[in-house]
Amino acid sequence: MFEERTNMAGWIEVICGSMFSGKTEELIRRLKRANFAHQRVQIFKPAIDVRYSDKDVVSHDRNSIESNNVDSSQNILLLATDVDVIGIDEVQFFDDGIVDVCNRLADSGVRVICAGLDMDYLGNPFGPMPALMAVAEHVTKVHAICVKCGQPAHHSHRISGGDKLVMLGEQDKYEPLCRHCFNAAMTAEKKSK
Repeated sequence: MFEERTNMAGWIEVICGSMFSGKTEELIRRLKRANFAHQRVQIFKPAIDVRYSDKDVVSHDRNSIESNNVDSSQNILLLATDVDVIGIDEVQFFDDGIVDVCNRLADSGVRVICAGLDMDYLGNPFGPMPALMAVAEHVTKVHAICVKCGQPAHHSHRISGGDKLVMLGEQDKYEPLCRHCFNAAMTAEKKSK
């Protein structure tokens, strides 16, 4: 179980962006560097994310790192033990309590690194991400490449699959688009309805 420490400097880092922008790849890179530096690292992901593995955090490029699957943000506090660094992937899928969990961990001296989508498929802020980005000391926004025009993309445009907010998928369901191409696609979809 998580125990608060004193006299330690902790902080929160958020890696955000669209799908296919390298968020998980960057999270894995930072966590592997912490491991290399002999820091005690623990990784968490939401239990609903089983796209590549039910036990590992895996990037689209198939790089991976062992993780703990949890059903709620509070379980992170229950499972975090004697750590220097905690990584959390797909943080947008967690409940709003994730912000308090990250703050508590950072306040106790833990470096917390979160990665997740900052916007949903409609272009709206996604779940707890805005609040998490507001309290983080470091925010890194990464970009994909727009599949329509080649410009930097920061939208995850859903190309199939309905209106549910949370829908796990890959390139068969989503494509990265820049602002211009996303707005054009949304306008075309509205006209076709």
